[in-house]
Formats: sequence, C-alpha cells, structure tokens
Amino acid sequence: MPDLEVMIGGKGFQVACQPGEEHFLRSAAAMLDAEATPLITQMGRLPEAKMLLMAGLMLADKTAAVEDELRTLRARVAELEARPVATRDVAVVPQGVVETLAEIAARAEAMAARVEEKA
Repeated sequence: MPDLEVMIGGKGFQVACQPGEEHFLRSAAAMLDAEATPLITQMGRLPEAKMLLMAGLMLADKTAAVEDELRTLRARVAELEARPVATRDVAVVPQGVVETLAEIAARAEAMAARVEEKA
C-alpha cells in the first residue's frame, strides 16, 4: 500500500492508498488544498483540525450545488427525451436536376482526365 505525502494548507500529511490510486488521492488532496489555502490567507493560522473541517465543508457545499445542478439537468434531459420527435419534410430533388448534375459531373471528370493527359 503506497504512502504519499500530500500538502494541504501548507501542511504535509502522510496518507496511504491502494496501488494505482495515487493520482486520485493527489487530485483529491489538491482540491482540499485549494479550499484550505484561502482560509489560511483570510484567517491566519488555524488549528489543523479546524482548517481541514472548514475546507471539507466548503468542498461539501460545492459538491451539493453540483449535485443539485446535475439533478436539474437530468430532469431536463428526460423531459426532452420524452418529447415526440417532430417529423420534417424532406425536399425532393426533381429527376431532371439529378440528371443535369450527373451530366456536369461526367463532363468535369472528362475535363480532368484530359488535363492529366496533357500534363
């Protein structure tokens, strides 16, 4: 089991994690540090437990807000998915236009072939 030192609020902490989870632990510690650092800047020196508690509460508040937004968005997606799909009219290309375009394409290919022969 790997032991890592993480910095939170300018203090080092030894933390163990499962092999392969080091990146996740470092990421979580960085999030906690991002909350703790402004606390220390604003309030000065704080006891370790209070710093960690306040930083954790701030992260929990952000998480709750994100979860509320996710619930709202999921409800909106479900609402949109439940709507009937409107049918659209498909434009019909007249056969004469199709034939003309095919003739133009054939002429363009013939011209390209002649240019290649001369080159």
